Amino acid sequence: MLKKHSFLILFTILFYQGIGQTVPDSMYIDVATIKDSANIVPRSLLFFDSTDIASTSNLPGQNFVPYAKYRYQSGIPARLVSKYAYIKFALSNSGNKTDTICFFPGILFDNVFFYEQVADGSLKFTSDGSKNGYCIITIAPNEKKVFFTQLSFCHQDYNSMRPQLIQYNYLPTYQSVFRARNADILSVGFLLSGMLFLMLLFTVVNFVLTRKKEFLYYFGYALMMFLLVFFYALLGGKWGNFGSFVYGYFDVCLLITGNVFYLAFSRHFLNTKTNYKTLDRVFKVEEWLLLALLTVFTFTHYFTESYIAERVLENLMKIIILSIGIVFIIIAFKQKQRLIGYLALGSAFAIFLNIISLAIILMGISPRSIFLHALFYHDMGLVFAMAFFLLGLTYKNRRELVERIQEQEALKLDVEKKDFEKQIAVIKAQQEERNRISADMHDDLGAGMTTIRLYSELAKGRIGDTPIPEIEKISSSANELLNKMNAIIWSMSSSNDSLGNMIAYIRSYSLEYFEDTGVNCRITIPENLPNIVVSGEIRRNVFLVVKEALNNVLKHSGATEVTITLERLTDGLKLFIHDNGKGIDFEKLRQFGNGLKNMKKRMEDININFSIENNNGTLITLYRSIEDTNFSS
Repeated sequence: MLKKHSFLILFTILFYQGIGQTVPDSMYIDVATIKDSANIVPRSLLFFDSTDIASTSNLPGQNFVPYAKYRYQSGIPARLVSKYAYIKFALSNSGNKTDTICFFPGILFDNVFFYEQVADGSLKFTSDGSKNGYCIITIAPNEKKVFFTQLSFCHQDYNSMRPQLIQYNYLPTYQSVFRARNADILSVGFLLSGMLFLMLLFTVVNFVLTRKKEFLYYFGYALMMFLLVFFYALLGGKWGNFGSFVYGYFDVCLLITGNVFYLAFSRHFLNTKTNYKTLDRVFKVEEWLLLALLTVFTFTHYFTESYIAERVLENLMKIIILSIGIVFIIIAFKQKQRLIGYLALGSAFAIFLNIISLAIILMGISPRSIFLHALFYHDMGLVFAMAFFLLGLTYKNRRELVERIQEQEALKLDVEKKDFEKQIAVIKAQQEERNRISADMHDDLGAGMTTIRLYSELAKGRIGDTPIPEIEKISSSANELLNKMNAIIWSMSSSNDSLGNMIAYIRSYSLEYFEDTGVNCRITIPENLPNIVVSGEIRRNVFLVVKEALNNVLKHSGATEVTITLERLTDGLKLFIHDNGKGIDFEKLRQFGNGLKNMKKRMEDININFSIENNNGTLITLYRSIEDTNFSS
């Protein structure tokens, strides 16, 4: 009796094991009938190992359910993302030749391990499709096989299981078609990554030229964004665990690291430490907080199986970035300053476009056109942020250039001021020395010459009617020397440095010179003479020219009348000396010696035009243009 019951128990166990290993003929997929590709969802089974009980030894006995009835074919719940999924399917080949076919489970998976069930019901590892995202299967003619695929999901919210069988020869075409679905957004991605690459070169050049840290930080930000956009464009339509690594971890890492670099750039670019101290503290706290959360996120990703914790950390970091971005925009618009305003506008556009991108994802909108693609708005946000950065940089460079020019001009003015003060000090010292010399000449030489003249006159009076020529010459020479010395003293004294004083002195000398000579001297001077400073050198040279001209009138012209006229013109001043004598014979200038040459040379030295001509007598003209009406030099 015991043997009978033992036999029944053993028979029952073997019977059920056979059922577990047996696949109905209706479930077999004939690879010979697959022309290009085929969806195997209707004839495949699925098992989600939510309790981590499956292994290669007990997997065939697990509770597989028809795949078509499973509700999580896309959008795998967060609690199941870190769990293994197993797909079971059976293949047959009714053809007369060996057929090679590819199994594609969908996108994206960290690992794709492929097993074949052998005759004794155990599983044999066949291939690892993790690198490419698919497994190659070879089926001989009239052969039947049962396969199990172990799938570990990419750590993201948008996984999908769409198992396909693809003819090996059709695989390149299938991949091209798959990639062509996103051709527009991929083109935009490559275009933007090219722009970001140029931005990298631009920031490197600026850093080399200026050695400013802000360009080094912006290089870090641009590099992270370049890698992010470039990998998105590169991996679009490609499968495998590298894509799963990028979409499941590395994109978050690039995004957060890039934002940390951008915060550091903003602090240095805006000089928040000096200009916006509160914002500087907020940015520093956010930098360290994001780095700390990213470290925890990395640990959670690689050392735990809690995808929910990863998701919470990722969303927390994104919320922090969004919140600080909004705070930054509010502060910037309150400041009403152009430089911070440019960065704030770039952030505002980026936030707005990323909100649109998130809305498209959450609403599950199918990307029938590029304008319905979430990635397009994410990329455009980067474009606006980059464009407003360039506007801000242009404005800052222009402002710094103006400030440098102003600083250089201030330094130049300061140097010129110091040089001017030195010149004033030198001139003042010269004037003091001139005044001292003129005072000494007046007090010592003038008194001596006056004494000589007086004694010569006394001697002439004692001699009586018999004049002595030597005494006459002494008296005449002393008188002439005294006049010359007075002229020198007058030209050296700084108190006489004015146009009015010069004209008054010439007028006084001219009238005195022609007194008792029979020559009538008339002087015409306009009213309201300009208050012009005339240096001693100019006054002396003009006076000597006038003196020489009056001497020539008296000695050589035979004139009975001489007119001295000062005329004020719109473009300068003119001084005329006109007599009614016989005029000047330019062919016989030797009778004047070097007088005319000296007169002309003196006027050239002080930038005054000199001319002499016959005009009902002799007319001498002195002219200085309005540009040179400052006679101090």
